[in-house]
Amino acid sequence: MQFQIQPDSEIPASKQLFDQIRFAIASRQYPPGHRLPSTRQLAMITGLHRNTISKIYQQLEDDGLVESIAGSGIYVKARGHENDNLSGSPLLEQNPEIGRLIRQSLAGFLAQGLTLEQIRELLLAEIDWRSQCSSQVLVTIPRHDLGAGELMLRELEQSLKIPVQLVAMEDLAQVLANTKSATVVTSRYFISVAEEIAAPFHLRVIPIDIYDYSKELALIKKLPTDSCLGIVSISTGIIKVAEILIHSLRGDDLLVMSAQIHETDKLRVLARTSQTIISDQASYTLIKNLIKEVRSDLIRLPEIICSDNYIGDKSIQLLRRELGLGG
Repeated sequence: MQFQIQPDSEIPASKQLFDQIRFAIASRQYPPGHRLPSTRQLAMITGLHRNTISKIYQQLEDDGLVESIAGSGIYVKARGHENDNLSGSPLLEQNPEIGRLIRQSLAGFLAQGLTLEQIRELLLAEIDWRSQCSSQVLVTIPRHDLGAGELMLRELEQSLKIPVQLVAMEDLAQVLANTKSATVVTSRYFISVAEEIAAPFHLRVIPIDIYDYSKELALIKKLPTDSCLGIVSISTGIIKVAEILIHSLRGDDLLVMSAQIHETDKLRVLARTSQTIISDQASYTLIKNLIKEVRSDLIRLPEIICSDNYIGDKSIQLLRRELGLGG
């Protein structure tokens, strides 16, 4: 992640850097366990004072995104179910390492004084609990950005092939109070809040990492100065983050127009004005059809770029593993 600060922007420099770091964490460019640059390094890169960067890191720690390890540095905080090693097969003959791991685990349990029957009971209880949690998957997101939740819902149902329910974070406690077991899924942006809500119900919360938009950001860097870029999404949050990142990359070099799919008038102006349009998958068909409707008014058809999935591939693999659906 290359941090860029626009010093003449109305957005405070500290806000620009804070949002860029949050995006790097949420998109897994900075994965769990990754060591963030030191305040001195970031000061040299961005020109900001080290005290300002220290305050940014403190805010990230307060939000539960990073943790400070004395004498070592600032690290992206890992959650209980995260593990980068997602490979593995339940068939021991295909993977001897699994057999070795099972034997080591059994030896460790026995060394703690447990009997084989107790170990069996504990493992079966854990398997049963995970099976029950997997029977209901809840995607939660703040009500003001349910569009992002709809993207997550579509992609999870398509990838996992199981029913998924979307719940506004403001309603999550009430829903969990009437739920015997479930797995709660949310963006890493909101993981701390979701964990706090779910804790009294003893339910697990799994964070997902969003796509890093590297392809789109590379394209934006190459756009000609003074060209018009359109951003279309069903998510207000995606639009807001996109606008901040684009501004940090290009400043006032580009005219950026954004719209959600229900904002018909804004979409028509965007379609007529933009040379390039970046759309999420949920909005892509609509914007293509709209371009066809207004093409008689256009001197040149805009290039439409459909973003890849909102959820990162590793998060899909993690969820499949945790829900017992295979790797």
